[in-house]
Amino acid sequence: MPSELDFIRNIGICAHIDAGKTTVSERILFYTGKTYKMGEVHEGTATMDFLPEEQERGITIQSAATTCPWECRGKEYKINLIDTPGHVDFTIEVERSLRVLDGAVAVFDGKEGVEAQSETVWRQADRYGVPRLCFINKMDKLGADFEFSFASIRSRLGANGVAIQYPIGKGHEFQGIIDLLNMRAYYFDEGDQGAVVTEKDIPDHLKDAAKKWRHDLEEKVAEVDDHLMEKYLHEQPLTEAEVRAGLRKGTIEKKIYPVLCGAALRNIGIQQVLDAVIDYLPAPHEKAEVEGTDPRDKNERMTRPHSADAPFSALVFKVVNDAHGDLTYMRIYSGKLNKGDRVVNPGNGERENCSRIFEMHAKDRQALDTATAGNIVAVIGIKKSYTGDTLCDPDKPIMLERMHFPEPVISMSIEPKSTEDRRKLSEALAVIRREDPSFRSSFNEETGQTIIAGMGELHLEIIRNKLIRDMKVNVDVGKPQVSYREAITKKVENVRGKFVKQTGGRGQFGDCIINIEPYSAERAAAEELDYTDSIAFENGVVGGKIPREYVPSVEYGVRQTAISGVTKAGFPLINIKVTLIDGSYHPVDSSQVAFEQAGRLALMEATARAGLVLLEPIMKVVVTVPEDYFGAVTGDINSRRGMIMDTEDRGVVKIVTCHVPLSEMFGYTTVLRSLSQGRASNTMEFHKYEIMPAGLMKEIMEGK
Repeated sequence: MPSELDFIRNIGICAHIDAGKTTVSERILFYTGKTYKMGEVHEGTATMDFLPEEQERGITIQSAATTCPWECRGKEYKINLIDTPGHVDFTIEVERSLRVLDGAVAVFDGKEGVEAQSETVWRQADRYGVPRLCFINKMDKLGADFEFSFASIRSRLGANGVAIQYPIGKGHEFQGIIDLLNMRAYYFDEGDQGAVVTEKDIPDHLKDAAKKWRHDLEEKVAEVDDHLMEKYLHEQPLTEAEVRAGLRKGTIEKKIYPVLCGAALRNIGIQQVLDAVIDYLPAPHEKAEVEGTDPRDKNERMTRPHSADAPFSALVFKVVNDAHGDLTYMRIYSGKLNKGDRVVNPGNGERENCSRIFEMHAKDRQALDTATAGNIVAVIGIKKSYTGDTLCDPDKPIMLERMHFPEPVISMSIEPKSTEDRRKLSEALAVIRREDPSFRSSFNEETGQTIIAGMGELHLEIIRNKLIRDMKVNVDVGKPQVSYREAITKKVENVRGKFVKQTGGRGQFGDCIINIEPYSAERAAAEELDYTDSIAFENGVVGGKIPREYVPSVEYGVRQTAISGVTKAGFPLINIKVTLIDGSYHPVDSSQVAFEQAGRLALMEATARAGLVLLEPIMKVVVTVPEDYFGAVTGDINSRRGMIMDTEDRGVVKIVTCHVPLSEMFGYTTVLRSLSQGRASNTMEFHKYEIMPAGLMKEIMEGK
């Protein structure tokens, strides 16, 4: 007996910038009846790109959620859809969407195939175990090549792509698609916005190609099912239903990635994508039970079944500031949520009231009385729960796995113009921080400036515009700066930090001895240590030389000092492990504050001996450049301390992959355009932190 969950699909549309994700989303909304007029990105009328900034730039900045109906093989389904950004500065939007989705449609440009950001998105989906369909879009574009794009999915992503469609023509001759399951050709009536689909025989000149691709499809499907493999080896034909069932099994197990094709702008192939979402991507209950830990015992693993009858559990994946109160987006994994229910956040122990529940359609909403497992909804009334937090039944608590948020790599100073603006600025920054976990802000006591940090120049520009235009805060803005990090190069042992203060009456006494060493996330995971802010702390004190209640104070002092930096430059100290090994206390004068200070002094002394260095963010830059300008572009990369890792010929252009320090990349897009007469393009994403050359390090340290 099918359950309600059988008829739900939670999917995301994700890809490299300009592959056509939002155009695909707009067509999905049109064909499912959610909109009656197709929005266009290039006209600034896309439903899912509703922010003024998105409409002006023609790009997606924040992920937009919607719910739409789709009828497939006589049954009505509900698709919860999230359209994600492609620009690398907003990769956090993709990350948090993939965390709560059951499946995704990866969109590729039919001419470019797999591009740099396609690889990043694919790796994010791998990390969260999300099954995917591949849609090769823009088959009507000059130079589009299905076979090249299909091969790039297999070679560059290492994915077992399996074509289930084949294009009829390409470029301006692209007319329709061949369905390799039922071996029929489909043509889309452009005069009727592609809503009328005509089924015909496969054109004679494509019959041989279709048979070859169908044979490959059967072979790949047989590999994931023993029964089908037996039939295939005995050369018995596989039925359409058997191939469909094999594809579904292989896709859900992430052994197969079905590949479709079309042209969203010309309304070709979108209905088939929707059918494929229903046919091959999992319903919520077909994914493994959601895992978490017992909030009272972090070592106790727990699971929740995807069922409305189980205790309630949900994950907050997005918070949006709204005129009527914060809209908190959540994925309900188990149980049921009623309007007015009280739930608990096990991370901070706060009780939250879900006063209203909405099903979202971009910026519009529909009120609900109840929401059940498997659904994505927005709730008003949540006050103290943010992205990555769990909400659950107060009587049956569970802590779901948190999300991974990248550290910002670029910062900028902002100064309010008046006292009133100063008050408004602190409120506005708190709102933005709640909405965007990849954004950071801090106050520099020495300069009196507020420092905001983000993932790239565009990210900071969007935040600046939001402050000035949307939140009406008048601020002066400095130039973007690189966010450096401090680190150590060697282990140092037995470093004492002693804080003694006597000012008549009761004094202050704190004394601790620590070891410090370079450390990594991998070691922290292996040793099961908390690695918050890339700092691990271990208590190795035996015999009560420091009373147990003062150990957290030493840790707090160490962590706060590392976060604010141990040099005048004030960059955060990362990749360290501090082990508290010894110390002493005074029965009257010792206090938590004294041990915080002792921890701070010990860390300052230890890092001074541990070979302190500065780390700079290194960016992975991918440049697409015509051959005529290849020499000029690579010469410029070398002059920026760049290291070319790979060059690849792709038709008449070359793809250059290189690693370049972020400090050398400000304004690079403008320089690249002038070097290539506007014909080269680039993408850039954070790669890793690396030790700076000594000469430059000295300049940065002294210039602060």
